[in-house]
Amino acid sequence: MAGERRSIEQLREHYVVERELADQLRSAKKEDRRRLYACLYDDLYKRVPHHPQNTRKVDINAQRSSLTGQMKLLQRFIKSDTTFMEIGPGDCSLSKEVAIRAAKVFAVDVSTEITKSMSFPPNFELFLSDGTSIPVPINSVNVAYSYQLMEHLHVEDACEQIRNIHAALVPGGYYICVTPNKLTGPHDISKYFDQVATGFHLKEYLTFELADIFKNLGFSKVKAAVGIRGFYLFLPVSPIRWIETSMMFLPVKLRRQIAKVFPFRSLLGINLVVQK
Repeated sequence: MAGERRSIEQLREHYVVERELADQLRSAKKEDRRRLYACLYDDLYKRVPHHPQNTRKVDINAQRSSLTGQMKLLQRFIKSDTTFMEIGPGDCSLSKEVAIRAAKVFAVDVSTEITKSMSFPPNFELFLSDGTSIPVPINSVNVAYSYQLMEHLHVEDACEQIRNIHAALVPGGYYICVTPNKLTGPHDISKYFDQVATGFHLKEYLTFELADIFKNLGFSKVKAAVGIRGFYLFLPVSPIRWIETSMMFLPVKLRRQIAKVFPFRSLLGINLVVQK
C-alpha cells in the first residue's frame, strides 16, 4: 500500500464508515442530498479521526507537497487582480496560499468541520453549499478550481453544479477541474477492498466524458493540461479520447499497468481547463 501510513485496521474502519455513509447518499432523493452532503461529510471526519483530511492539517510536509503541485498548474492563471474560487477546499490550505497572490478568494464547501478552528486572511471568504449551489455573486470569478471534487458528486447533481460554476464566472473566465480517471480507479478508500468505487467517489470519469459535459453546458473551450515534471502542456481532448476509448477494451489489470507508464501516466491524469 504505497504512500499509505495507516494500518490495515484503520483503512478498514475508514472503508466501513465511508461506504455506509456513501450508500445513504447514493440512494437519497435529490431534495435529501442537499442536506446529506454536509452532514455525511461532517460525520465521516468525526467518526474517522485518522482520515487524511484531518491529519493533513498537522502534516506540514504532506500539505506543502500537495500545494506545490497544485500551484504549478494554477500559477499561470492567478494574477494580482484575480478573483479566485475553490470548490471543495477541504482544509483551505490551497485557497489561503492563493490569497497571498490574488485580489479575492472564495472557498465553497459543504462542511465547516475541518475549518472550524482556523483563521483566514481578510481577502478570503468561505461559503457553505448544499452540494450543487455556488453561492457567490454571478459573473464575479475569474478562475474557479476544484481538486478531487467532481467524483464526489452524485451523478444527477454534477451538471447542476457545473451550470452554477459557469454562472459564477466572468465572460472568458476559467474553470480548472482536477479529478481521477476511472480507467485507473477506484481512487477512494475502496481501492484497497473493491474493483469499483464504493465509497464517496460516487462517479469517476473519463477525460472525454467530462469534456463533453462541459461543452454541452455552455463552456466555449476545453483543453487538457498534461503535466510533465512540473510543467504543463495544454492539449485538445481528441487524442486523449482515442487513447481512453482504446484502453477501455483492455483487461483491468493490464490497463492499470499501462497507465502507470510515461506518457500514459501524464495523459490520463484529468486536469481539464475550460473557458466560459
